[in-house]
Amino acid sequence: QEKLVESGGGSVAAGGSLRLSCTAPGSIYDKNCLGWFRQAPGKEREAVAFIYTVDDTQWYSDSVKDRFIISRDSAKHAVYLVMNGLKPEDSAMYSCVADAHPTTVMASFVRASCAFGGSWDSGDYWGQGTQVSVSN
Repeated sequence: QEKLVESGGGSVAAGGSLRLSCTAPGSIYDKNCLGWFRQAPGKEREAVAFIYTVDDTQWYSDSVKDRFIISRDSAKHAVYLVMNGLKPEDSAMYSCVADAHPTTVMASFVRASCAFGGSWDSGDYWGQGTQVSVSN
């Protein structure tokens, strides 16, 4: 079964940085919206950032804007999340996600959806998650 593979989580002091990586099969990566969600214990899952893999169209949640940077490497079918200025409230399980849209959906629609944060559910592709812990 095709899947997303994450790496890069860990523990860091407040103010520090971490970089998360997510690799995907080419069939999932190409012309698609990929990104990250996070979920802390007792809290709802929260969208963090997304990127369209053709032209770098991006979306960020207000809580991470100006601190986190999402990027891609199409040669590696990888998406990265550089997290700077980490705060204790950033502690969570971070999961990579890729849109599982039908092949008949136009690329322009996928891009536009990504630019506005996408529409996600259990039918999309999800990674196993990587833990990020930020201490005071």
